[in-house]
Amino acid sequence: MDLQTSTFELVKRFQDGDQSAFSLIFRKYQRRLAVLVYYKMSTDLRSRMEVDDILQVVFFAASRSLDRFTYQNPGSLMAWLSRLADNAIVDAARFENREKRRAEDLLTFHSESNPRGADPAHFETPSRIFARNETIDTLVRNLGALPAAYRQAILVTKFEGLTTSEFAERIGKSREDAALLLHRALKRFRELEQAHETTK
Repeated sequence: MDLQTSTFELVKRFQDGDQSAFSLIFRKYQRRLAVLVYYKMSTDLRSRMEVDDILQVVFFAASRSLDRFTYQNPGSLMAWLSRLADNAIVDAARFENREKRRAEDLLTFHSESNPRGADPAHFETPSRIFARNETIDTLVRNLGALPAAYRQAILVTKFEGLTTSEFAERIGKSREDAALLLHRALKRFRELEQAHETTK
């Protein structure tokens, strides 16, 4: 991987004051995080709030605290973003349940109606990225067609960034059983992707 675009290098560049590095981090992680957020949100919350609303909150929070992030391994940034997403989803659900306000009221970003709000974490909003990137919809559809155990295996290892051992611990199985489950899940997922390609 090009050192200039490795996660470690991008984090280091941002922490050294290169604000443009954050846009590259956003582009690198937004697709995986969007799919993960979609499945972390309840059906009820998804009916009232868009995934990209949560993503903006997550990336805004990340932009404000990335200077304190410590890179540990290739999956550590995704795991950190996943925890930020968990917090954003919990906060959104609490806000929705308590106030029943429009989702826009939760976001304090700069707009015509909120001129004192903060600027979004990135000039290109996730909704614009979604509009031109149908693969996110395809990923969500294919993951949704999997049995729950297969979907969980892929989400926590390939999107959330857990190792096979960490996944095994989470589901209370041996590493070998977890690896076999993940293998079967990925095989079925590839079959669904191939079926989608042939119907295009």
